[in-house]
Amino acid sequence: MNPPKRLRATGNEAETPLRGQEDERRAVDVSIVMPVYNASCWLDECLQAVLHQDFTGTMELSVFDDASTDDSRKVVEAWRERLEARGISLVIAGHDSTQPRGVGYAKNQAIYQSCGKYLCFQDADDVMLPERVRLQYEASLLHPNSLIGCKVRRLPEGSTERYTRWINTITQDQLITQVFTSHGPTVIMPTWFCSRSWFLKVGAFDEGGKGVPEDLLFFYQSLRQGGGVARVDQCLLVYRYHEKATTHSVTEETIWKLRVDFLQERVLSQWDSFTIWNAGKQGRKLYRCLSPTNQKKVKAFCDVDENKIQKGFYTYEESKQRPKPKIPVVHYKVASAPFIICVKLDMTGGVLEENLNSLQLQEGTDYHHFN
Repeated sequence: MNPPKRLRATGNEAETPLRGQEDERRAVDVSIVMPVYNASCWLDECLQAVLHQDFTGTMELSVFDDASTDDSRKVVEAWRERLEARGISLVIAGHDSTQPRGVGYAKNQAIYQSCGKYLCFQDADDVMLPERVRLQYEASLLHPNSLIGCKVRRLPEGSTERYTRWINTITQDQLITQVFTSHGPTVIMPTWFCSRSWFLKVGAFDEGGKGVPEDLLFFYQSLRQGGGVARVDQCLLVYRYHEKATTHSVTEETIWKLRVDFLQERVLSQWDSFTIWNAGKQGRKLYRCLSPTNQKKVKAFCDVDENKIQKGFYTYEESKQRPKPKIPVVHYKVASAPFIICVKLDMTGGVLEENLNSLQLQEGTDYHHFN
């Protein structure tokens, strides 16, 4: 695989993407898109894995350094000769401002300076397995307007056990039906692979910086545009967990509000009435966060807790309505679909799942998981 000829970025900002014939001349099959911020301790392992990809098409690595204060850029540059000997061109740029501008900005810049027909997103602290680019490229050819993910191995082993199990075991159908859960995108950002044309249709990542879940916002927008979600059912990425990860800067309340809004937009706007499954803290919180129109659609809470059921009603004390809304609380066996499930998955020893199965309901039609 011969490296495509292209201009290298030498300044502090990404080069302006070339247009027209020049763009065509230098186009490659896949751009590995990698934002970098103070990642020097992980980069050698990450780049070694890029070098070992078994994809036989043309590739480039597009790196944008978001004002690192360590020697990240120098480490990447030291790999140029080895990457180009393998036929992988390296494009690297960045900025030296006093503050990083955020992962959304860095991803956008890495994409703008790249020229691949397909984009493979790579976090600098993760490690891709040799077949990742090849298998996700093949999947993207079959699903051109989709975000393609894969299974992962979490490092250290056993960290975020429930989350990792969910990533790897939800079905292809649940990649669509479980988009409202607190886990976020059903194919996780560090595994994303998509066509450049699809990225351009969805639009750039949000550049709000620290505290903005740019991956979740992009994921929702992709779904709004009619995009699909698919997963290569093979482990193609070692997904590292550590306290410095940018995901920790996003608050639960920020995610909660986005999820509630998306649920109302995509599901509740289509329903005339529904039941909230969980009369406890999470179910009541969801009810309080709904629009007045959707609050009126809640015909009941349902639960298995006899104490909650015996009380008979949940009274919305903070309501400005008079009389204050009183929502019935009933046993799940006498409740009626559709349901919004506000009980955490994989946390009840299988009881929730058994109860749902006993009602012979269809996920995505008769109920949606929210927690």
